[in-house]
Amino acid sequence: MKLLKIPSLLLAGMMIISCQSTTKKQNDMKVFEKGTFGYDLNFLNENDSIVVLKNDDGSAQLALSPKYQAKVFTSTAEGLDGKSFGWVNYKAFGKPLDPHMNAYGGEDRLWLGPEGGKFSLYFKKGDSMVFDNWHTPAGIDSESWTLVKSDGKRASLNKEMELQNYAGTNLKLKLERDVEILEKNDIEKVLNISLAGKVSSVAFKTQNTITNSGTNEWTEKTGAPCIWSLDMFSPSPKTVIVIPYIESATGKVATTDYFGEIAKNRITYKNGILLFKADGKSRGKLGIPPGRVKNVAGSYAADQNVLTITMFDINNKAKYLNQEWTPDKDPFTGDAMNAYNDGPLADGSQMGPFYELESVSPPTFLKPGEKHTHMHSVFHFTGDRTALNEIAVKVLGVSLDEIAGAFKD
Repeated sequence: MKLLKIPSLLLAGMMIISCQSTTKKQNDMKVFEKGTFGYDLNFLNENDSIVVLKNDDGSAQLALSPKYQAKVFTSTAEGLDGKSFGWVNYKAFGKPLDPHMNAYGGEDRLWLGPEGGKFSLYFKKGDSMVFDNWHTPAGIDSESWTLVKSDGKRASLNKEMELQNYAGTNLKLKLERDVEILEKNDIEKVLNISLAGKVSSVAFKTQNTITNSGTNEWTEKTGAPCIWSLDMFSPSPKTVIVIPYIESATGKVATTDYFGEIAKNRITYKNGILLFKADGKSRGKLGIPPGRVKNVAGSYAADQNVLTITMFDINNKAKYLNQEWTPDKDPFTGDAMNAYNDGPLADGSQMGPFYELESVSPPTFLKPGEKHTHMHSVFHFTGDRTALNEIAVKVLGVSLDEIAGAFKD
């Protein structure tokens, strides 16, 4: 066999390219500690071509997934080595599709409601509303979305789908999702705060739009979907959910028995502030009715020094959908925002642990061609505790000491 003689200049060039390729691989394969944004980004990139949005200096980043239903999986305020704020369910990846729900996680994911009730999107017409018959629509559970465009700070995605609700109404619709990472001055402007140099932050806003792309109008008789934004975060022993509410309104402050009544030592409310323990150790969900809801909620993890804030559209005078698993109740008597703390089921199994902050739109009563948009934003802050306290008092109306001292061990 005759050996080929390679010119020295060509050989040198090949060696340079080889070295560059090796260096890139070494960078791509850098091992990050679990719990960091870099760790989660590497994991997610093994399953999808993740879209990363960054602020101007690259400290704030988020991981957005077209394959996994346009989820913002997680974010960081301090680059690849910084804390990963979203909850990623590693064990859900690489498995056969679950017929009920594929819980991949995500610190901001988009669903449609109602889950239960006479206009449910999760049960077939005539089926009893029990777990065996509960199925999440594929377009918000397992099917990929289309990435329309991305410029490094903003991305647009969409998905078309056809559904039939429990009442037998056919719904042809298009969902569009625009995600944008915010700069520091944008955060200050939106929340009306001043960020000290000792505070690291990341924030993003999502614009979620539904269009009636069918030929029938969505009414109170046919049923209409609502837009549902759910934020999944990792709990800790000292994490507490904070929900300001309108104290002067009449009626109950919160619905606290979605999954059985929440224990009294895990929830408290007074002076217009509801506090709910979010340690991932006791399953419970609550909701705030439209007459009581404000457009902001949050959480504080005293043991991790992380303050989280969510801000969303509300309509205090609108009807919201009742999502309970029964067709026998008034479908338009639901809550306008929700919070959830995960915990073990009766058999000891557990999906998480995680906790959630959720917002919903009113039912989208749309004529063919009409659209409705629901805005939902997420903010994370970490760093100097005094500065974090100023943000909490200004935005949530409560001090960090009050939040941290609400529940005794």
